[in-house]
Amino acid sequence: MAKRPVTFDAEALRSFVTGIELGSFVLAADRLGRSTSAVSAQLKKLEQQAGTELVQKSGRHLILTERGEVMLSYARRILRLNDEASAIMLASALSGSLNLGMQEDFGEALLPALLGTFTRAHPQVQVSASITRNQQLLDGIRHNEFDLAVCWQADEAPLFPSSRSLGRIPMRWIGPENFDLKHYQQTGEPLPLLVFEAPCLMRNAATTALDKAGIPWRIAFTSRSLSGIWAAMSAGLGITVRTDFGRPQTVRMLNALPEPGEVGISLHQGQTPPGEAAGYLIQAISDFFAERR
Repeated sequence: MAKRPVTFDAEALRSFVTGIELGSFVLAADRLGRSTSAVSAQLKKLEQQAGTELVQKSGRHLILTERGEVMLSYARRILRLNDEASAIMLASALSGSLNLGMQEDFGEALLPALLGTFTRAHPQVQVSASITRNQQLLDGIRHNEFDLAVCWQADEAPLFPSSRSLGRIPMRWIGPENFDLKHYQQTGEPLPLLVFEAPCLMRNAATTALDKAGIPWRIAFTSRSLSGIWAAMSAGLGITVRTDFGRPQTVRMLNALPEPGEVGISLHQGQTPPGEAAGYLIQAISDFFAERR
């Protein structure tokens, strides 16, 4: 007779995932509205169900074991399906409209992964999405043209009171497959940069990193859109600084150049208090980026 598969406890999975993502099971308890002892008991229950340790102590911190890393991946997927099913069951109670704005970099990954699931779960909610640059997104939030906006976050830029950080990710030097970086390093010719029109966070990061390293550069191409940057790169006109979001498969990372640093991602809310539908979308966006940090 085949052994009956274990049915993992969903609340234990949620405590486990929340504790790892927040870096603390004390913070997880606060987020989930439970006592620390209750969250610890759920973690022990999950380890018993899994038949192995999922976390271990490293100094004052808890880190994932090898099997814990595997469990985290599955736990996120289980909870995502659970929450999607829950949302669908409640879909009839949600209606209205939402205006979402986002950076071009997020469009290709975020729109299919997030909005498709959301609109299936909440068919009575009309979602309109706009893809544009940071300044237009922030202006739209200030003038209540967007309910939500996903933006890059500069180090020195304060968040709006109703906004939240979605984490930080590394910026990378990116160039065409056939870009001969050694030629520029050997000859001292200025590196050709493909950039957005100023002001631009990643344009500043690129030129600052090169200036600090004493590497000459020149603006070879300026664009108002990300598609223009990728087209210029496809034509072999130069290199740029972006993140892994939206990076075409036909380009390559240039690791021999000075690191341009990290950039934050923020979710901004309009001045109108978010309704229930917006709350679901906020959580879905937060989960999307948590899984990719």
